[in-house]
Amino acid sequence: MTEPNPSAGASANRIVIVMPTYNERQNLESIAGRVRAALPEADLLVVDDNSPDGTGDLADKLAETDPHVQVMHRTDKAGLGKAYIAGFGWALERGYDVIIEMDADGSHQPEDLPRLLTALEGADAVIGSRWVHGGTVQNWPKSREALSRGANTYARLMLRVPVHDATAGFRAYRAQTLRAISLETVVSQGYCFQIDLTLRTVSAGLAVTEVPITFSDRTRGASKMSRAIVVEAFWRVTQWGVEGWFRGRPKPRT
Repeated sequence: MTEPNPSAGASANRIVIVMPTYNERQNLESIAGRVRAALPEADLLVVDDNSPDGTGDLADKLAETDPHVQVMHRTDKAGLGKAYIAGFGWALERGYDVIIEMDADGSHQPEDLPRLLTALEGADAVIGSRWVHGGTVQNWPKSREALSRGANTYARLMLRVPVHDATAGFRAYRAQTLRAISLETVVSQGYCFQIDLTLRTVSAGLAVTEVPITFSDRTRGASKMSRAIVVEAFWRVTQWGVEGWFRGRPKPRT
């Protein structure tokens, strides 16, 4: 793993984008270039789960020519949640002030990154949302859109969180927010990981803001969505919802 450039983050906040990858060689170089253009002062951490297609090797080549690109190599495919937790831990240990998560498949538009950072000035966490006014989804089949809308509605009602896109994976966190929500106890994956962090942030009484984004389905590579991810999310949200009804939660700030 390449160590960060000591000169990175000379501005008021040190910023890092954490980007998990698994078989994203077709997309990585393009999305990394757009991220670097959108936020030239930020670092990009690629967290690769030993991709068979050589994504990790490509990430190393990008890091050789750009000191703002860092690479974490993990030994196996252990799931999105664990990849993010590893990346968050790496960033917190190195003193970053703002930690952003986003996908490598092109579904999240790097050009939206400055808007997330602007919104973070008045919040503890910002979610790039498909399901608030102004948010849009492109190239998704109606069945996938219905699944996402339904899952988010179910999570919002069961968990009583005032968030319309709790499953979104395009987010910006203040470092102190991640320190406050006990990342070491997170075991959920996939969609459920994003809902888990949303619930933890809201339950900690922290301010969450949603900003509308354009989400565009990948055009290259294979989706990581599976039935197991959907089942896990449904089961855990139901469990957390029932537990919350009995013990109550702090009033969230939004």
